[in-house]
Amino acid sequence: MATYLVTGGAGFIGSHLVDSLVADGAEVHVLDDLSTGRRDNLAGALSRGAHLHVIDVAEPAVVADIVTAARPEVVFHLAAQVDVRRSVSDPAFDTRVNVIGTVSLLDAARKAGARRVVLASSSAVYGDPDRFPIAEDAGIAPLSPYGAAKAAAEDYVGAFERLYGLSGVALRFANVYGPRQDPHGEAGVIAIFCGAKATGRHGTIFGDGRQTRDYIYVGDVVAAFRAAADGDAGGALNVGTGVETDLLEVAAMLDLPVRHAEPQPGDIGRSCLDPARAHDALGWRAEVPLAEGLRRTLAAAR
Repeated sequence: MATYLVTGGAGFIGSHLVDSLVADGAEVHVLDDLSTGRRDNLAGALSRGAHLHVIDVAEPAVVADIVTAARPEVVFHLAAQVDVRRSVSDPAFDTRVNVIGTVSLLDAARKAGARRVVLASSSAVYGDPDRFPIAEDAGIAPLSPYGAAKAAAEDYVGAFERLYGLSGVALRFANVYGPRQDPHGEAGVIAIFCGAKATGRHGTIFGDGRQTRDYIYVGDVVAAFRAAADGDAGGALNVGTGVETDLLEVAAMLDLPVRHAEPQPGDIGRSCLDPARAHDALGWRAEVPLAEGLRRTLAAAR
């Protein structure tokens, strides 16, 4: 029976990954401080034998003890500080979680003899490029401390592979959406829109609504994680659909009435990832069309 360790496994994406691994009969250890993740997200997995360790990923000694005892074959690293606004107001905290947390995990993984580490990265590392869809060779130019920290985490994954031989890959996600995403605080716009639709409220669009994103369903992201764990591709791979959709289109697909507000400073006008390299390296591609993903997400919100 394979053993896996998932940091951030009580969160939106992580809990779906844990469910997938447990369904295949794997032994799964989850590391999460529950600051944003929810124990309820793991109810099914815990009832089937998954192990939850409530710890801070940026505490190297504690992380090392758990990883050494678990001896996972593959480590999925999703634990992160994901609020871009908080990264701007408190970059030191963002760095502690997203950089020091990554380093402490990588060091524990290599000492425990893990075969591979799969890092959850972000399209935020690209900043605001001028070529679309964005390919991995577009260059790194983050616009926030969050994006800079994710870029640094990717560099550490590469450094540990070169220095210690710890196989690793970084998956740069587009805008992930689906059930369990929190519609409160800084959440994905689809979670916010579905929450508004489910409760009979208007949606709010900042600006004219023509800003585009590449929306990818959480189930497709889980499939990318699983493919990355089984393969040996290194470096960074985009995980997206390659399709741009603007906010007005999303609202129309949900039949959601919207109000417009002033644009938010620093909001990126376009974002769309080229997934060709992930298809070539992993045999992976997104399968869930946006209309179907919206239907599933709205059903869960209701």
